[in-house]
Amino acid sequence: MGNTTFSKPLIFQSKLLCFSLTFLSSSLIAAVYFTFAATKCIFRSSPFDPVQKPLFSYPSSYGEHKYAIPTTRSSCNSPVYFSGAGSLRYMQGNAESFGGNLSFEKRMSHFDNREYDQIAMEKCDGLVVVSAIFNDHDKIRQPKGLGSQTLQKVCFFMFVDDATLNRLHFHSLISRKSKQNKIGAWRIVKVSSDYLYQNAAMNGIIPKYLSHRLFPNSKHSVWVDAKLQLVIDPIFLIHSLVVRENSDMAISRHPYFVHTLEEAMATARWKKWWDVDGLKVQMETYCENGLEPWNSKKPYPTDVPDSALILRKHNAATNLFSCLLFNELEAFNPRDQLPFAFVRDKMYPKLNMNMFEVEVFEQVAIEYRHNIKQGGPNVGPRLKRASSDLFANGTCSKCEGYLLKMWGESHD
Repeated sequence: MGNTTFSKPLIFQSKLLCFSLTFLSSSLIAAVYFTFAATKCIFRSSPFDPVQKPLFSYPSSYGEHKYAIPTTRSSCNSPVYFSGAGSLRYMQGNAESFGGNLSFEKRMSHFDNREYDQIAMEKCDGLVVVSAIFNDHDKIRQPKGLGSQTLQKVCFFMFVDDATLNRLHFHSLISRKSKQNKIGAWRIVKVSSDYLYQNAAMNGIIPKYLSHRLFPNSKHSVWVDAKLQLVIDPIFLIHSLVVRENSDMAISRHPYFVHTLEEAMATARWKKWWDVDGLKVQMETYCENGLEPWNSKKPYPTDVPDSALILRKHNAATNLFSCLLFNELEAFNPRDQLPFAFVRDKMYPKLNMNMFEVEVFEQVAIEYRHNIKQGGPNVGPRLKRASSDLFANGTCSKCEGYLLKMWGESHD
């Protein structure tokens, strides 16, 4: 019986052919993945399985999806990737003045003294997501894209006044008898009407910029304007836009403006604030005290943010920035984009701020219009308006140098 020899098929005898086939199959898999990716602005999935079902079922009369604003951008240049977080520690001051860290009892004196809210805010020692609705100005919208463990790891607090609470009662979204109000992910905290500002927008500034006072043990916070609906897990957002970027704070760039005075003139022109003379005084004060137009030598890509979404690490720098900005808003008006660059550029220690692209902002949140009411928004008393041209006829000599530099920069 002769010897029988077995040889390998020809396809396996060529190393070059095997390598080519392997490369081809890998390329096909990659092509399929990127073809079916939702957008070029890739947000890696949460470390937890995503929650598929809605967090809360609203009655049809409430209209939580009314007035959605469509976005015109579908992708961004810089993908945002997930990465792990280091050990971060909250820094607690001892001062009892406004510029320091007030005691928990002192902070809560401006809210209903209900022990269950105090305990919940004190126990929130990781990441807190904060929002507010005053004067029934917006709808409560549930976050989407949450991981299956996010609601156990993240606190969601929504501050409301009597007008908003009454509307929630009217739609039977919460019970009048309940001591702990919750709608989906949001814990509802009623703010005492005895200590509110007359202006609803100014009331929202308190939780927006003083979250480190209200949540003294939280290490990170995300402010979400009530006109927004988050569609990305907030844990992921903090890791991607703050931790991975080694930033103290992350905030979106304004879609149109880069100079503070551009925003000031638009505020007057579109009547976003009723006291135009007050706006002029505010800008003159900043120009006289060192406000400069944006230029390429500044370490930031713009002087004007879109402050509807703010992500912060609670540390000495961000706490100082928030308190300084709050002081300016209380001194002038609640338009927080106007003092933003003045405070940011003048304060020490400096902030490490990630001012991310507008396209990123549009990928992580859906924007809605405010509730439409008869008589328009309640933004202030009906006074005689000044000219909507903020700097007409050379009336702002203190800002003349700023304007010349701004116009020179725009024509370069």
